Amino acid sequence: MPNQQKDLRRPAMNPSLQFIFKRRSVRKFENREIPEDMFNDLFEAAMAAPSAVARDPWHFLLIRNRKLLDEIVKILPHGQMLRQAPAAVIVCGDINKAHANEISYMLQDLSAAVENILLAATALGLGSCWLGMHPRPDRIAGIRRLFSLPENIIPMCGIALGWPAEYPGPRTRFNPERVHMEKW
Repeated sequence: MPNQQKDLRRPAMNPSLQFIFKRRSVRKFENREIPEDMFNDLFEAAMAAPSAVARDPWHFLLIRNRKLLDEIVKILPHGQMLRQAPAAVIVCGDINKAHANEISYMLQDLSAAVENILLAATALGLGSCWLGMHPRPDRIAGIRRLFSLPENIIPMCGIALGWPAEYPGPRTRFNPERVHMEKW
């Protein structure tokens, strides 16, 4: 029996999903502040994310202070774009609020919130870039120290935010070999 996976064709990017395909990592930003109400929109979108048993373990540190942004760069080696970005968000989770106090549930909840922030930023015309932190102990410890986080608060990632100075085109990395039809 022929492999059903080979019947999948590379679909055209559905125009109804352009808000997803336009979301790209932006690493160059204009020297321009982000209005306060846009941050409220981003956090409202973040907290619309699904959460295991609706525990909502998320916390968000909004950073706009230039000295702090530069300090974050010292902790996150791939965060060089923060030298230009007017803002960053450090996404943290309260392990005591996570479903069953499990880090895996907490990370899933936070990841959903992060994707909502990234998509909302794109919809608002902002650029963003997800900066990995968890599970790197040195990065977690550095952010924990810099912001005096309580022991139960675990930093998961950072997000660089700003008005884009570059516009990568929409894309998908669709690969039909990664789709399995009812069997491996």
